[in-house]
Amino acid sequence: MTDTEHDVAGLQRRLAAFAAARDWQPYHTPKNLAAALSVEAAELLEIFQWLTPEQAEKVMEDPGSAHRVEDEVADVLAYLLQFCQVLEIDPLAALAAKIDRNELRFPPRRRDGTDESGADGGDRHSSE
Repeated sequence: MTDTEHDVAGLQRRLAAFAAARDWQPYHTPKNLAAALSVEAAELLEIFQWLTPEQAEKVMEDPGSAHRVEDEVADVLAYLLQFCQVLEIDPLAALAAKIDRNELRFPPRRRDGTDESGADGGDRHSSE
């Protein structure tokens, strides 16, 4: 593997070649890829479903569960990259723009729990 095969564009090319070799492109519509992404994200969640917070923090210590987590992360990322390629979205640029918006929307909190404007800061965990 070269370094360029591990960058976003290189991985997208590999995924596209894999799908093309199997004639899967007709099925790789935005709707189908979004659905597949959702299913794979649910499969990742399933690993953690009944774990306590303490067990979840240690999930990567067990080789079997670590392998399952890594596989599901790979599946989620694969479908996300394919989705972005089909819709011509640059995922890194989209993420950078989202972080920029969130930095404005959610200013840092002061020690007293208020933001720079003196407000209480609102929902701190939303990425919307």
